[in-house]
Amino acid sequence: MKDGFVKVAAATPMLKIADCDYNKEQIIKLIKEGNDAGVKLLVFPELCITGYTCGELFLQELLLREAENTLSDILSQTEDKDMIFVLGLPLMVGNSLYNVAVFCQSGNILMAVPKVFLPNHQEFYEARFFASGNSEPIVITLCGQRVIFGTDQILVNEDMPEFSIAGEICEDMWVANSPSYGHAMSGATIICNPSASDEIATKASYRRKLISVQSAKLIGGYIYADAGCDESTQDLVYAGHNLIAENGRILAESDKFTYGLTITEIDVKRLAAERRRHTTFENHINDEHFYEYIPFTVDMEDTVLTRTFSKTPFVPSDDAKKTERCEEIITFQAMGLRKRLAHTGCKTCVIGLSGGLDSTLALLVTVKAYDILGYDHKGILAVTMPGFGTTDRTYQNALNLAKSIGTTIKEISIVDSVRQHFKDIGQDENVHDITYENSQARERTQILMDLANMNNGLVIGTGDMSELALGWATYNGDHMSMYGVNVSIPKTLVRYLVRWYADHTDDATAKVLYDVLDTPVSPELLPPENGEIAQKTEDIVGPYELHDFFLYYMIRFGYSPKKILRIAQSVFEGEYDKETILKWMKVFYRRFFSQQFKRSCIPDGPKVGTVSLSPRGDLRMPSDACGALWLKELEN
Repeated sequence: MKDGFVKVAAATPMLKIADCDYNKEQIIKLIKEGNDAGVKLLVFPELCITGYTCGELFLQELLLREAENTLSDILSQTEDKDMIFVLGLPLMVGNSLYNVAVFCQSGNILMAVPKVFLPNHQEFYEARFFASGNSEPIVITLCGQRVIFGTDQILVNEDMPEFSIAGEICEDMWVANSPSYGHAMSGATIICNPSASDEIATKASYRRKLISVQSAKLIGGYIYADAGCDESTQDLVYAGHNLIAENGRILAESDKFTYGLTITEIDVKRLAAERRRHTTFENHINDEHFYEYIPFTVDMEDTVLTRTFSKTPFVPSDDAKKTERCEEIITFQAMGLRKRLAHTGCKTCVIGLSGGLDSTLALLVTVKAYDILGYDHKGILAVTMPGFGTTDRTYQNALNLAKSIGTTIKEISIVDSVRQHFKDIGQDENVHDITYENSQARERTQILMDLANMNNGLVIGTGDMSELALGWATYNGDHMSMYGVNVSIPKTLVRYLVRWYADHTDDATAKVLYDVLDTPVSPELLPPENGEIAQKTEDIVGPYELHDFFLYYMIRFGYSPKKILRIAQSVFEGEYDKETILKWMKVFYRRFFSQQFKRSCIPDGPKVGTVSLSPRGDLRMPSDACGALWLKELEN
């Protein structure tokens, strides 16, 4: 359970209707299998001890007595098992029969939760046998133990309170006012749902969507354990369609008509962080409504991760929807610029076109905005400004791209003006320090701003979010513009979007774009070596795929450095060793905290994803925030 990852499972055992002895053996078998796999929370289907489809047999005292005896046997045979497991059985409480989920651990029953909403329509007729459960907990005796019985109960881990468990049963999830809403508002991060959902055409897709949405609305984990194909087929078929979701994402899913365990890990600390972020997520913990909070402990062993993490979390992962996603992102950027142009009345956009990735994407977005507005591409002024570090390759790519798209092209060398500036301030041209580099960047920005004034236009910012995260921009140089279309596009996504555009455009433009993609990322502020780029950004600040990975998990989910390092080691295994990842993580955190002053005054630009560094939107971070705490964790 290190770092908040709790290994969980949904189980579908083999089963014989009303044969509690047989069912017991199958349940214990899966409990042992889950325990060997390190599972800490295991959920079985609804009424799994007897079978869901017993019908009138539920009214037989013999079956009810045997069900409780079977539960007692299971408890005695699993006393050495640390995990929590959830079983279903019919249970008499007072004068009524209930459909109940019992939460068990180490031979003890921690709580018993009755089903509230009993389906009694179409193929369902549960109200014929069962009573609806009450929310207010009461104390009953079950298997010789004093047990709290009621819906409003939450198990809370003493060592990691974020690991908190509640339950609802099958139909409880399908109704509008699910008990799980109250559970989540009262602190439960994981909802267990023992279920018996018969299978009909298209229902699996609907079920999958429902569970995904439910977990998203709860900002929680959801474990759905479904009855299997050994249930009675007199009128219905059951498929054992197990699903485990986390905040809208299906983490694991079983094939239909199979048995066994569906295992993954739910990140309860991530869920807690999401709830902290969402101030509209209600908190009922201090309400007058009474909930029973039951403490428990489990072995806090290091969880072996089986769930996957994307190397490029900002990049669309669904290849089938690649075109739709890329068009959507570029349209977001273009629509932001469209509004700014329409509002200001400007029909000229000035872009510094370097032949690199960022300015290329900015130009493509600007063209899209012009097409939406019906403006002539000639209104886009693409300015190439060769300097001391410009190579022929990037220079030609800039010119060829502007020509292929049909923009106006203007070439202005900055060499003479920068040399005059060096003379004015006493800078030795042969000293290639930060002044040497930044003077060029600021000269280019001055040219673009003045050209915009001359043409009643806007300077379009080309810098991306990865550069902002690292502060890899010249303050009041390429850092500044009049509208930054790439401001929330990280470098890995910039590359992806440009490649997608190249794959879907005419041959002349595509040829240039593919060469831009093959060109090393560089600000080109130092003189070339043998005509080749001498200054490679990723050699200096580190690989952007790593920095974008760090940025995403730090900002989006609030992960600690050690947690990000752990995941990165798994994701980038075989590409970067631990020492290399750690080296660039330290660079990332040092630069991220020291460079906030640049992000505090960035120009306007559209947010297109869940992560943004805008000081007016997502990142209201003080410019003088100290990163010592984060760096200390990395040092340790």
